[in-house]
Amino acid sequence: MSYADSLMAKDEQILFRGRQHWLAPVSDARNALLILLIGLVLTLVEHQILHWSLRSIAGLVDLVIIVVALIWIAIVYFSWTAEEYLITNRRVLKVEGLLDKKSGDSSLDKINDAVLKQGLLARMLHYGDLEILTANDDAIDRYQMLAHVVDFKKAMLNAKNNLEDGYRGSAPVAARAASTDDVTATLAKLADLRDKGAITPAEYDTKKAELLGRI
Repeated sequence: MSYADSLMAKDEQILFRGRQHWLAPVSDARNALLILLIGLVLTLVEHQILHWSLRSIAGLVDLVIIVVALIWIAIVYFSWTAEEYLITNRRVLKVEGLLDKKSGDSSLDKINDAVLKQGLLARMLHYGDLEILTANDDAIDRYQMLAHVVDFKKAMLNAKNNLEDGYRGSAPVAARAASTDDVTATLAKLADLRDKGAITPAEYDTKKAELLGRI
């Protein structure tokens, strides 16, 4: 059982499991890969040009460089495999950390919108960045270089809709008031993203129309 599975509450079910794209650890380990390449090149070059009496010392230095680079790469890789991104019937859960675990979640009923960002390469390789806007949190949850991000967003919105379907009819007046407050908070966050250049004015207007249509 994974660490994220141990965080599940009673009657909570995992609906979708996601992770960062394989390009994420490659990007994080780019410096280590460069050092490894340098170490390998030095080993080949020094064997050709150095006197035999110096080869042992140079070889030891090269070995240290290569080992450090390999350990660095291993840490990045295993940290990547330890990350978990889950959608349950109650929340979106993110778990990070190889030894020291850090988890954060967003309740589905507090999620108002999700902003998906994909460049050309990201669309070709099926990954992207997802920003989840919630009503009560000042910070926006960011999921960077998420693999199959479109499927992740669809699963999240489907889970949210299913949860809201279960709530409908129990307290319609209170639910409507809460929805109005949530939409107002989300519009403020979208406006902030627009002012910072994270989304275009056209995208803001589209999201605004969608949110106002829910009231």
